[in-house]
Amino acid sequence: MDLRPLLTESEAKILFVVADGLGGIDSEGRGTELEAARTPNLDRLASQGATGLTYPVAPGITPGSGPGHMALFGYDPVEHNIGRGVLTALGIDFDLKPGDVAARGNFCTLDSDGEVSDRRAGRIDSREGTRLVQMLKEIRLDDVEVYVEPVKEHRFLLVLRSQKEVLGAQVNDTDPHRTGVPPCEPNAQEEKSQETARLVSAFLEQVREILAEEVPANMVLLRGFAQLPRLASLRESYGLNGCALAGYPMYRGIARLLGMKVVDCGPDLDSEIDALKAAWSHHDFLFLHFKDTDSRGEDGDFDGKVAAIEELDRAIPRLIELQPDVIVVTGDHSTPSALASHSWHPVPVLISANTCRVDSVEVFGETACAGGGLGHLPAKHLMTLALAHAGRLRKFGA
Repeated sequence: MDLRPLLTESEAKILFVVADGLGGIDSEGRGTELEAARTPNLDRLASQGATGLTYPVAPGITPGSGPGHMALFGYDPVEHNIGRGVLTALGIDFDLKPGDVAARGNFCTLDSDGEVSDRRAGRIDSREGTRLVQMLKEIRLDDVEVYVEPVKEHRFLLVLRSQKEVLGAQVNDTDPHRTGVPPCEPNAQEEKSQETARLVSAFLEQVREILAEEVPANMVLLRGFAQLPRLASLRESYGLNGCALAGYPMYRGIARLLGMKVVDCGPDLDSEIDALKAAWSHHDFLFLHFKDTDSRGEDGDFDGKVAAIEELDRAIPRLIELQPDVIVVTGDHSTPSALASHSWHPVPVLISANTCRVDSVEVFGETACAGGGLGHLPAKHLMTLALAHAGRLRKFGA
């Protein structure tokens, strides 16, 4: 629904707190990670507001972080399926041009049979990742400019820029998204992308030679081939002056794509909140991203994810001190540690505002939220609800 005819001015401030990969499953008889965690502050917010479960894309669909965040910001994630390569490029301030093909890369480990044994090469640190990127910068391909840039830890950016031919971006991931199998071959999904697939194959051949003696990062995986889209900004869509506090490049890229101010902040939650406080008076929509819940889930570390949730809970009073008129706490998807990956399970959400119809939920967890007053809803509707609670939407119709 186009909300622009309904938008109205308001001084209200909206805060979205996104705990990446928040949702989980009960695999140990302890409840989910969120239910096992001690969360008195989140529980208090839940008891004062409305709760529910969201589907980032649709029931049964496992979302990537890109679609999950696009939905949270009110953009249909299917209609606006932005490739990870573009989000990564924007997240590190790479000057991406129309027609460029961008992909997110992981350094990985292949075993002696050429099969993936670690998709993240032991999560090598950023200094090691930068050293390896410098080696890959020597790669040259015919009739195309090749850009390889470090991102964070094991992640890097690949951009192909052609001055002669219009490249397509419909190339499958070479990341098989599991271990025990070889990387996938890059294959074009359309005629226009045939040349791109050929260039990617040539790039990977050189990578294999360059990294052959490296340990543990002896190869790379590529995913999210994409080109720069044109999207309506948060201000154009909702009349909001947005600000993002995120340490990881991809989420900074999503925010930048939607016209938010991306504030430099440190890598930890305390630094993000310090930056949030400094930016508070200048914006009416603020997005705070917390990554550790997802990282620990992907590591299969139940107790580590519990600890990350408890760290977030301890920070909630600092956020409440800022007196947001509307606060939304949720995740972009579920990452159960039992699966060590993203999953299709719906994500708990709470909305706290003076105008909430308070439900009977008193703790913030998946089981409790399943009976909350918000019900089970597409995540893309959270923005509409936040705008309504902020007094930013007029009545629809006569």
